[in-house]
Amino acid sequence: MNKEGHSMGLRVIVGADEAGVDYKDRVLADLREDPRISEVIDIGVNLSDAPDAFTRPYPYVGITAGEMIRDGAADRAILFCGTGIGVAIAANKVEGIRATAAHDSFSVERSILSNDCQVLTMGQRVVGIELARRLAKEWIGYTFDPASASAGKVKVLTDFEAC
Repeated sequence: MNKEGHSMGLRVIVGADEAGVDYKDRVLADLREDPRISEVIDIGVNLSDAPDAFTRPYPYVGITAGEMIRDGAADRAILFCGTGIGVAIAANKVEGIRATAAHDSFSVERSILSNDCQVLTMGQRVVGIELARRLAKEWIGYTFDPASASAGKVKVLTDFEAC
């Protein structure tokens, strides 16, 4: 059983605004083939969406993913926009969510091991597709250890939110 309490694997949301849809689609395909994942949830946008839905701004993507994780519908999310910054900010507005933009292996690793992030964001305009695919695969493999030295730091954040 993983830390999220699911013996079958992670339930992962994948989403993007129009500036990240190409990367979302590629990583989505990768995740659907990953045996560590029991469910991949595509929250859009998609190239086949109606024009008004296709231009759905990044805040909706980040907030939707954050709410789904908060409400127990998923364990983690990988989100894309132009830089990764907008969807990270949006997801972080949801209580209990820790989201980060990361574009290197060490930051991706530490986002889980040190910060127990549930949301990884990347920018289609600032990172190459092969690196984005690799980082998504790496991120899925990490599990936060609630007995680690970082657990107390994460608790400070969760305690602050409870105030």
